[in-house]
Amino acid sequence: MPSSQLPQRPSHAIRCGFFRTIPLLSLLVAGSALAGCAAHAQAGDAAPHSPGPPRIEVDLSSHFRALGADGAFVLYDAAGDRLLVYNPERARRGFLPASTFKILNSLIALETGVISDEREVIPWDGVDWGDWWNGDMDMSKAFQRSAVWFYREVARRIGERRMGEWVERAAYGNRDIGGGEDRFWLSGGLRISPEEQVEFLRRLHRGDLPFSERSQAIVRRIMWMEEGEGYLLRGKTGWAVSDGVDYGWLVGWVEKEGRPYFFATQIESAARAFPMRRAQQEITRGALRDLGILP
Repeated sequence: MPSSQLPQRPSHAIRCGFFRTIPLLSLLVAGSALAGCAAHAQAGDAAPHSPGPPRIEVDLSSHFRALGADGAFVLYDAAGDRLLVYNPERARRGFLPASTFKILNSLIALETGVISDEREVIPWDGVDWGDWWNGDMDMSKAFQRSAVWFYREVARRIGERRMGEWVERAAYGNRDIGGGEDRFWLSGGLRISPEEQVEFLRRLHRGDLPFSERSQAIVRRIMWMEEGEGYLLRGKTGWAVSDGVDYGWLVGWVEKEGRPYFFATQIESAARAFPMRRAQQEITRGALRDLGILP
């Protein structure tokens, strides 16, 4: 979806360990200094399932504040083996994955054979979902348009037992699929943190999830969002509403000069008619631009 005008770049800072503070834009030219600073990261700040890379706290608050939202942002720089985090406490907290679960739902659908490939069409259920979602769709189109009806049908075809087994094998979030076999990621018990989202994406990029390389390659392909000069962006948005609060995501990775940068943006607002689609794009792109990942 098109992005809106992004806010002006503010003056930010990076905090490393307990004391060190340097300007955020220095990140672009101070990789070795950051690596040395990150060696002093606080003990116990481990990423899920591994000792984890050093953490560097970044101030990206202006992007959230500009839209009146709370949230977190996590970026893992694979080549530098460092994790850049805005709002670290929130970055470890679990939230409804909403439509970001379509990444795993697609993998499970392909692996179980309930969908043969991204070109297989599921007939429209006849419910008026609006022009954007009405009509027969294949998985590639349904993923790009985030068609809820399509992926609810996919989940029903997979079935609760098999879905639970694969969610457990993939070590996805808290692994809780309670709350309805075709809606647990929207209003049920499943939760995943921004840091866990990034770890899951790293494993998908490496082909290191418990799925065939074919299934993972197809999902990586349908995650395409855009290409620009010198970069490729893959990702997935998500949006759920619970008790009057909007919860949103944009997760994915940027491939730039052969170097992947994995990110997860989590957004929350209780404001009436909050512009979530705009926020997903503006906050994420603003953060990636501040960090020198997007032009």
